[in-house]
Amino acid sequence: MAHHQVTLAEVAKHAKVSLATASRVLNGSTRQVSAELRERVLATARELGYLPNASAQALARNTSSLVGLVVHDIADPYFSSIAAGVTRVAEEAGLIVVLGTTSREPERELALLSTLRAHRARAVVLVGTRTTDDSATQRLAEEIKAFQAQGGRVACVSQAHLPADTVVPANALGAHDLATSLAAQGHREFAVLAGPEKLLAARDRLDGFRAGLAEHGVELAAHNVVHGAFTRDGGHAAMHELLERGTGAKCVFAVNDVMAVGALAAVRERGLRSPEDVAVAGFDDIPTLSDLVPPLTTVRLPLEEIGERAARLALEGDAPSEPRTVEVGAEVVLRDSTAVLGRPVLS
Repeated sequence: MAHHQVTLAEVAKHAKVSLATASRVLNGSTRQVSAELRERVLATARELGYLPNASAQALARNTSSLVGLVVHDIADPYFSSIAAGVTRVAEEAGLIVVLGTTSREPERELALLSTLRAHRARAVVLVGTRTTDDSATQRLAEEIKAFQAQGGRVACVSQAHLPADTVVPANALGAHDLATSLAAQGHREFAVLAGPEKLLAARDRLDGFRAGLAEHGVELAAHNVVHGAFTRDGGHAAMHELLERGTGAKCVFAVNDVMAVGALAAVRERGLRSPEDVAVAGFDDIPTLSDLVPPLTTVRLPLEEIGERAARLALEGDAPSEPRTVEVGAEVVLRDSTAVLGRPVLS
């Protein structure tokens, strides 16, 4: 037999109060109800087994217990690690995290934020680099303003190009420091698997790496830069393309770790070894790197801490009069994938 779901109207009838009064008590309206009526409604709701309507509560309070988390790709450990930090802070505050993924589609990101606004989410954390599409960025900025005008809060992990608090990873500086470290090891012939041309994080990392090499008198040739998807398969395809070009590059920087994982697979498929034939480095220091052979040189970002910081910006304190920017540093981690023969680097 199907269970009957008790309605608010039934609670009001049994408690002998108006529907409006029952709604004010059970949906959290700011309008006051006498203590006697409040207790009568609550007792009746308990007796009947009434389950409050979350949407109605959100409408009455103009907020809810929901925190939106919007990421590009939850299968990428970069995003899942940041998500772990966001979730931890939200759960400590007694809130519920609702996850949405964009597949790097700006229109999908916009639609998810609009949906979360309709559900009166208390806050939203947007995780993902911005692109060179100024029109998409402007549309997202307008949706963020509408969300915040409704009383919600937004924080981002990206570049500080939106009207919201933003945690900014040190993409350019981290790549710069990686380049100088590799050059100091003795590497001289470099290539970059540069990710999509429209992604600002990929651009920042390429530019930073190029600048670091220049400080050591090393020029990054244009034909040694291969663009591809910001994924494992993107790195795999880009590495094969680089090897087919026969550029002679001996040290390859993939602008994120999942691309570097794909690059190492391509190196093995060609019957080559790393670092003996081709050294490979990545960026992010995702957790799964501990399973790689050889251990991957990379740039470490404190991914869970980044998520925690973004969540706290969105949830703690009063809304700031102007968006805040929190910069997060990066640390070069040299491992065996870029070791110079005769001088191994321990992870």
